[in-house]
Amino acid sequence: MRRLQGVVREVVPTGEVLVDEWGETWRRCILSVQLTGFSKRTGGELPLALQGKVVKVVRWCCYDWHFKVGCKATLTPEETEAVLRAYSAPL
Repeated sequence: MRRLQGVVREVVPTGEVLVDEWGETWRRCILSVQLTGFSKRTGGELPLALQGKVVKVVRWCCYDWHFKVGCKATLTPEETEAVLRAYSAPL
């Protein structure tokens, strides 16, 4: 499955909190990811309509690296397919 990659530009907590069975606090966040291409493993060229686009992804974050701005992020196959579907739909 193809997977899009990008750079995290913003992390916004939604206020929703979950404590797991180990006592760790997870916060639901909206990540703004600026697309840069497909992951090296899956290859392929990013469509022109998606180059530089910023997409929003909802994720659960717990550790400090989950909140880092400026780092690479790889979308899941489901997130990738949703983005590709959204941008390939006729306007």
